[in-house]
Amino acid sequence: MDRKTILEKGLLLNYLLGELNAKDEELIESALQQDKVLRQEYQKLESDFEGIALENAIAPPQRIKRSLEKTLNRDKDNNYTPVKSLSSSGAFNPARLLVAASLAAIFALTSFWFYNQWQTAEENIRIAREEKEQLQESLQKLSEEMQEVNAMYAQLNDKDVIPLLLKGNTLAPEARAVAFVNHKSKSVVVNPKALPALSEEETYQMWADVDGEMISMGLLPTDKDLVALTYIDNAESLNITIEPKGGNDHPTVERLISNIYL
Repeated sequence: MDRKTILEKGLLLNYLLGELNAKDEELIESALQQDKVLRQEYQKLESDFEGIALENAIAPPQRIKRSLEKTLNRDKDNNYTPVKSLSSSGAFNPARLLVAASLAAIFALTSFWFYNQWQTAEENIRIAREEKEQLQESLQKLSEEMQEVNAMYAQLNDKDVIPLLLKGNTLAPEARAVAFVNHKSKSVVVNPKALPALSEEETYQMWADVDGEMISMGLLPTDKDLVALTYIDNAESLNITIEPKGGNDHPTVERLISNIYL
């Protein structure tokens, strides 16, 4: 296992906390023996944890100290003997045991806190990555839509464009739509915003009449400012009908609401 992998995955911390399996522990130990930089990083990590433990050491309550002293001085017959002075440097000092216990408890709490922080950080990174991907997709979609709209407006400003106003008949007297036809570039763009709203099960559809045959040019959703439709060669007129949702193969003539001759 190389140094880069160990450092990037935080395996030194896992090793220090005893969270690795036996195989990974052997790999880390082998790497520490062979890599001076890794040893220095591990020693620094140990030093940091020791500093955290000492800074947050908690003095044990006196009642715990008294209870421990009694236990240590209890003889086999459960009789108690006075606690002797332990001031000499070679004598056992119960306070050291209590301090060690406090340090162990702090170390366990600190390890748990670091683990929770690591888990939270990983989750935050995952969420941030997903949000970034969603934002990139939204920006890409918006960019494509802007390019499409700009291309349509460019078509409208072409000198060869012929604007045609399609007025509603008796079926829809308030209906209005403007078609921008360019016979030279063979393009058709329609503004359908002034068409009356339909039910969710209906849609507008535009047709080109070629020698008496009605050919579909596409649907006209009223929630868009401009809609690019299919240009049909040799069309004699443009016609708008109301069709079932999704459009129709053949026009519903009795629901023809507007037409204009070219």
